[in-house]
Amino acid sequence: MKYPYRVWAEIDLAALARNLEVIRSRLAPETKLILVVKADAYGHGAVPIAAEASRCGVDMLGVGDSREAMEIIQAGVELPILILGTIIDEEIGAVVRQGIQVGIHSTTRLEWLSEQALRARRRLQVHLNLDTGMGRLGLPPAEAERAALKVLALPGLELAGIYTHFAHASWPPNRATRHQEGLFAGVVEKLRGEGLLPRRALVHAAKSASIFTNVARRWDAVRPGLAAYGALPRGIPGARELTPVLTLKSQVIFYKDVPAGTPVGYDAEWIAEGPTRIATVPAGYNDGIPWRTGRGGKSFALVRGRPVPYAGQVSMDYLCLDIGQVPGVRIGEPVTLIGRDGERAITAGDLARAAGTSPYEILCSLGKRVERVPVRQPGVSRWADGRMAPGTLFRQKVEQEHQAGGTHEE
Repeated sequence: MKYPYRVWAEIDLAALARNLEVIRSRLAPETKLILVVKADAYGHGAVPIAAEASRCGVDMLGVGDSREAMEIIQAGVELPILILGTIIDEEIGAVVRQGIQVGIHSTTRLEWLSEQALRARRRLQVHLNLDTGMGRLGLPPAEAERAALKVLALPGLELAGIYTHFAHASWPPNRATRHQEGLFAGVVEKLRGEGLLPRRALVHAAKSASIFTNVARRWDAVRPGLAAYGALPRGIPGARELTPVLTLKSQVIFYKDVPAGTPVGYDAEWIAEGPTRIATVPAGYNDGIPWRTGRGGKSFALVRGRPVPYAGQVSMDYLCLDIGQVPGVRIGEPVTLIGRDGERAITAGDLARAAGTSPYEILCSLGKRVERVPVRQPGVSRWADGRMAPGTLFRQKVEQEHQAGGTHEE
């Protein structure tokens, strides 16, 4: 089979559904699930992920800004959306008109938000964001009562929730996380005791690591991100129950046999120790493969189910592989950069460790050239609606595009 893409990410929607089911199994039946789809759903493609999440019964989506929210709305996904980050003045008109919920980080703009809501003849649902230790955005806990009173008093505003963000995802949990939870719990209990937190308002704090480690109370809702995409760090209990949603692939576009002593890549950091074969793959750091992964000889890709080491530095558009131990490789041969091929697998965490970074950065760094291709592998979850036959969507798309003239580069 010839592949019409230089580099592509297969997004397994059935794996997403299974992961959401695993997350649900750890929650009380009444707990709401806010799936975080910011940063293009952590590089997975926000629109297909949001659409599948809707079919899976997710209650709400969390985004980073209004542009991300608008993209999902324009695609026809009908789920409540909460902007977890901040908004700028130019965004508020569209946010109010579309009924997008927003996080509130200070009291200074509440009157202005109220005016904008009244002008649009809409009610703007807001969630108080408390800074309990992240130090990035949010109200000091001491200001929560005043903020709640102000929201409740202003026309056009509705207090729809309150939340905080934990600064640590470590296991076992540390004192800082326990301290943050204690501060947050104290504010919530005080607001409830004084009748300042409406009964329908959502209280949420737990992110992926918290859901799987019981670090924090589940409250009314949880906000899974990395766990839903099957990329939770291995050391966290329950991580093995999850299935990676993303597989990153490319293909061999050129190869050549080289003698011992041949340098490959910038700065000639890699030199062939003996005669071997070097394959060139059209994926580089512009596509999400960190430059540092090509250094030190620790990174590998999968070709025909076998690990093949990187040869030299990763450049902007290309990387090279030492395929001397894999006979019969041809032009157009698929290469797995993240994902499983046969019995071997490479995770986003593996790539992150090689680059000295986090799985979040790996997934969120996938560039615009990476084609996101939704697939549904065998073993569809009971939540999936079955509209796509298992394992057929990607094959059909490849065949259609190939018939339309798509080719590989040689």
